[in-house]
Amino acid sequence: MNLKGSRVLVTGGAGFIGSHLVERLVRSGARVRVLDNFSSGNRANLAAVREDVEVIEGDVRDAGTVRSAMAGCEVVSHQAAQLEITRCLDNPVDDLYANAVSTLHVLEAAVRVGVRRLVYASSACVYGQPLYVPSDEAKHPTNPNWAYGVSKLACEKYAAIFSESSGVAMTGLRYAIVYGPREWYGRALTIFLKRLLGGQSPVVFGDGKQTRDFTFVGDLADLHDLLLQNEPAGHEVFNVSTGVATTIAEIARLAVQVSGKNVEPVHEEINPGERSQIVENGRMRLPSELNALVLDPAKARERLGWTAKTTLEDGIRQEWEWLQTHPERWQQMRY
Repeated sequence: MNLKGSRVLVTGGAGFIGSHLVERLVRSGARVRVLDNFSSGNRANLAAVREDVEVIEGDVRDAGTVRSAMAGCEVVSHQAAQLEITRCLDNPVDDLYANAVSTLHVLEAAVRVGVRRLVYASSACVYGQPLYVPSDEAKHPTNPNWAYGVSKLACEKYAAIFSESSGVAMTGLRYAIVYGPREWYGRALTIFLKRLLGGQSPVVFGDGKQTRDFTFVGDLADLHDLLLQNEPAGHEVFNVSTGVATTIAEIARLAVQVSGKNVEPVHEEINPGERSQIVENGRMRLPSELNALVLDPAKARERLGWTAKTTLEDGIRQEWEWLQTHPERWQQMRY
């Protein structure tokens, strides 16, 4: 699909991932409209394309706002979501409404408007505790262990139904741990980097042997581009991942190495569900913590020719460099 001159709506377009996608779309010649309520998004994320995008301040929870924002659009990238695991633990009903019900508003509007295709954000959390890693889209069961994963899996199921009944092509992206410049402050890597910025040691909960699949946001944007160019028909889901397992302890070590600080990671023995005595705001170690989150990227490689190219060290370096010039962006912890 040639996006030049096409009208594209990006919900959550002022957020971490959404803003990177917006920049890519502008670069491709698309006419981009952003819908964001700025609860977690930031206008500063759009600074590089401020004069090239139309910004609508509104909430995807409101069906009328979504329909109005989508009017005249040919493509929709739905990135708006409730992302905080602790919030879904405290208020699963709000999490379901923010993710699943809001996605229903987007799907209904897309069918009514007659968009050509829709890409939406899903999550690795749909898999739950893995039976094996790397987890693949075709065979691994979806059995979420958090309410957040349930709400994202519901989005996938609704999208499959809407796509089949309407003929609108819809593609879900199951994100692993996406990181990079503009990431929100609250996940392990961001906490490590902020402590290092202040000359403090990163704090690893437990032995740090939990494994994660860290995928650079620029590589995700490459996959998003390929999806719009290749236009898979019907409903599909793709893992957005490297397939590489990295322990949290190794992430802490790499963060220290990239920062150049003369400190060593420290370990804090706290159980899942308990709060840290060291980390800012008494950061909670998440209950029902995933032992592993590593996704198989083979489907995206075989179907779209995509592989994540950014090394973890280089990606962390890019995020570290961004943080040094934007320390004010990580004042409020999320999660």
